[in-house]
Amino acid sequence: MEYTQEMKNRLRRIEGQIRGVLRMLEEEKDCKEVITQLSASRSAIDRAIGLIVGTNLEQCLREQIEHGDYANQNLVKEAVQLLVKSR
Repeated sequence: MEYTQEMKNRLRRIEGQIRGVLRMLEEEKDCKEVITQLSASRSAIDRAIGLIVGTNLEQCLREQIEHGDYANQNLVKEAVQLLVKSR
C-alpha cells in the first residue's frame, strides 16, 4: 500500500498533540485539560485509522477490478475487522 503525504501529516500532527500532552503533564496542568487533549488525540488517531483502512480497501478493490478477480469477497470483511480491532 502506498501511504500518502496526507496520512503522514496526520500522524505528525498527532505526534505533536501527544508531545503537547506530555508538556501539560510536566507543567501539572488541570486534569480536565489533559483529558480533553488526550480525547482529541484519540479521535485523531481513529480518523487516521479510518483513512488508512479506507484507502487500502479502495486500492485493493481497484486492483481486483483491473485484474477481473471477483472471487475474493473477503476485502470488506477484513477492512471491517481492522476497524473493529482498532477500538
